[in-house]
Amino acid sequence: MNVKEILSSQAELEYQQFMAKLLPGIPNILGVRLPKLRVIAKQLAKEDWKDYLEHATQDTFEEVMLQGMVIGYVKADFEEIISYIANFIPKINNWSVCDSFCNTLKITNRYPKEMWSFIQPYLKDSKEYHIRFGVVMLLNYYRKEEYVKEALKRMDEIESDAYYVRMGIAWAISMYYVSFPIETMSFLKNNHLDDFTYNKTLQKITESLKIDKETKEMIKTMKR
Repeated sequence: MNVKEILSSQAELEYQQFMAKLLPGIPNILGVRLPKLRVIAKQLAKEDWKDYLEHATQDTFEEVMLQGMVIGYVKADFEEIISYIANFIPKINNWSVCDSFCNTLKITNRYPKEMWSFIQPYLKDSKEYHIRFGVVMLLNYYRKEEYVKEALKRMDEIESDAYYVRMGIAWAISMYYVSFPIETMSFLKNNHLDDFTYNKTLQKITESLKIDKETKEMIKTMKR
């Protein structure tokens, strides 16, 4: 499979312009829609995926995105795939690749304890997208009763003023509130979040379609 040729044939100028606005500063965006990338990734994951990942280039945004998706779609044990996950994370340089990569790592559902241990160092990292990777993993896979308090604690301990880290934390905590309002409200009343992240969390809660009007009005009064 000639990946570069396939990606070029699937590119759309209008979508490229749209993505360029969403990802300012990210060069070489072809404009291939995510569903099409997922189709290509699933096919690559069925073939000699190790050879593909070993020789894959990252000349474009889509090529990097594709590598992450292939890693997520591969049918393999945790011990086999975890090194590929670790090697890919340093390639993440924008929220789109980060979030799509995390969303594709369904292997986490099979190995939640192992992945929990794996992501902990990233939550304490200094690199923006290393931390966001950890946060989005908490959002996607650990919004569960047995993890909620510990996950909120981990996010509260993050020390970073990076924009996409703080936005990721706000997004994650707002979703935790939707799923676990009592536990998350207790957290919101006693935390170490900076004012920007805290207020952005409240904003995202009030923007949720799953929160009733009365609760939204109460949340608005909590702004710092």
